[in-house]
Amino acid sequence: MSSQTVGHLALLPLYAAAGTAVLALLADLFTGRRVVTVGATLLGTVAVAVTAFATATAEPTFCVPGGCSWLPTWPAAVAAALFAALTAAVLVFSTPALRLGVAPAGEFCFLLACSMTGGVVVGYAGDLITLIVGLETLTLPLYVLVGLRRFAPGERVTTAPAAASLTFFLVSVVSTAVALLGAALHYAATSSIHLTAPFPAAPPFAALAGVGAALLVIGLAFKVAAVPLHAWAPTVYDGAPIPVAAYLSTASKLGGVLALAAVVARLDTGAVVAVLAVLTMTIGNLVALRQSRMVRLLAWSSVAQAGYILAALALGSAGVAAALAYAVFFVILELLAFGVLSALRLPGDDGGTLDDYRGAGRRSPWLGATMVLALAGLAGLPPGLAGLFAKLTVVETLVAANWTWLAAVVVVNAVVALAYYVRVGTVLYTLPPRVGLSAADPVLLDAATHPHVPVPFPVRLTLALTVVAAVALGFAPQALFNALL
Repeated sequence: MSSQTVGHLALLPLYAAAGTAVLALLADLFTGRRVVTVGATLLGTVAVAVTAFATATAEPTFCVPGGCSWLPTWPAAVAAALFAALTAAVLVFSTPALRLGVAPAGEFCFLLACSMTGGVVVGYAGDLITLIVGLETLTLPLYVLVGLRRFAPGERVTTAPAAASLTFFLVSVVSTAVALLGAALHYAATSSIHLTAPFPAAPPFAALAGVGAALLVIGLAFKVAAVPLHAWAPTVYDGAPIPVAAYLSTASKLGGVLALAAVVARLDTGAVVAVLAVLTMTIGNLVALRQSRMVRLLAWSSVAQAGYILAALALGSAGVAAALAYAVFFVILELLAFGVLSALRLPGDDGGTLDDYRGAGRRSPWLGATMVLALAGLAGLPPGLAGLFAKLTVVETLVAANWTWLAAVVVVNAVVALAYYVRVGTVLYTLPPRVGLSAADPVLLDAATHPHVPVPFPVRLTLALTVVAAVALGFAPQALFNALL
């Protein structure tokens, strides 16, 4: 019996990610200091990004005659580095709450690093089994992070985090079962699980392979909150701590996009993905128009954004580059939006209503400007050039492939979305209305009723770096496209 040769050089990003999780546990165990635990985790995320780029041209490993299960490539390196950056940013956004003891620092850092490890696996996966295992490793820690909350003595206890965690778990289990059933049916029809190998199905099994492919796509669509497996997103996002909701909306969704891109590039699923795209972007935008809670509005917006990504993926391999580029632009802008929310709210608070942010742009001009940049990018308007180029790339790709009708649906939905993005931007700079016959100065009244929330330096620095990344990608999008090809 021969054994496979393991390419440890190619596995360095995985070792760094898994080692970060172990390091977080050990740091908490031996020091018990939050600063040391958080610092060790942040160093681990840097190691993941560095090793990912350093090994981008390494030889694949875990190879058999049918293909390889671990594929180092430049797109995989970009994905791993992005997962590491998102993990570091969310950890920084969480530090004010960790300082107050809202969640135990050791467990929080460990679970976040475990989720990052799953994301790295998804980026490098070369077969369906590795892909699904990576997705579950990415998702499983989030069940706990959503509901991980300590309540201080005298604080009103709420069941929202626990309810959100249970909802996320139940829906995720169903979607995973559907994806596994699809993978099993497809393997039965083709005898192949490697993503680099062709998927031929003999005539008697062609129908079985088609059913398996459709079930696989539908199961994976849960990760990007695509219709009909979308209703969990607003409930879970709103019930989770704001930084965890940011991770769900960025890293978890990025993992789903990578998995879908790997599958649709090699399977004939264009019709299924096109239907999912139309339903997802339309329902997401229409429901977002009626939202009054900030996180729920961003959650429905995230559903709609997933529809634009699916529209590109409906083209199969021809649309993968556009879909991945859109996903990268989206997660950076979404991280900015949630980062501003976490900076404007007190540690441990939920996302609040739109009225809670009324006048926030006047009280914190730089946070208001950052939020406007994020909203403009998500809407595809200047000065959010990254979002503008992302939408143009999807539309141009669809038109070039003669899918003009789907490009038109994307454009119409983008116009509809302007209504709620403009609404949020307006709220940030609108003072509360005068109450009754009150003659008080509305500016002074607003300052008295909304005390200033200090923003720690690490949070300000992380937001500034994210703004730089969004602006840089907006002015030089070709660099990202070249890295993803």
